[in-house]
Amino acid sequence: MITIYTDGSSRGNPGPGGYGVVLKYKEHRKEISEGFRKTTNNRMELLAVIVGLESLKNPQSNVMVYSDSKYVVDSVEKGWIWGWVKKGFVKKKNPDLWKRFIAIYKQHNVKFTWVKGHAGIPENERCDELAVDAAEGSNLPADQGYEDTTN
Repeated sequence: MITIYTDGSSRGNPGPGGYGVVLKYKEHRKEISEGFRKTTNNRMELLAVIVGLESLKNPQSNVMVYSDSKYVVDSVEKGWIWGWVKKGFVKKKNPDLWKRFIAIYKQHNVKFTWVKGHAGIPENERCDELAVDAAEGSNLPADQGYEDTTN
């Protein structure tokens, strides 16, 4: 079982933001993060999961995702996203990311577990550090999916 911990952060909402991911498999560990100049917390939470899943090398991997985002966990575990798909994501935020998520989600066997943020869970705390540090970087790129829909 591959374990993925994720977190996203934005300063302001919208504002500069970033995501952090920690992947673990047996003795292997990988950290990933990236920041953007203008985005939202929900986009970063979802993008963290996407990037974590896209980082996996083998299709049909068994994956446990730990996230402190009710937005992401409930949307998937309660099946809301499949209703959004049927309705073409009409009036839903972040359709670009949800479509990207669905494409990678279908390639693996994924389960989600919600964890309380800032509750002392070491890997979740590390993801938060990665996300905040990424959001505070210089020369941050555009989150095209966000900026293209708000301009």
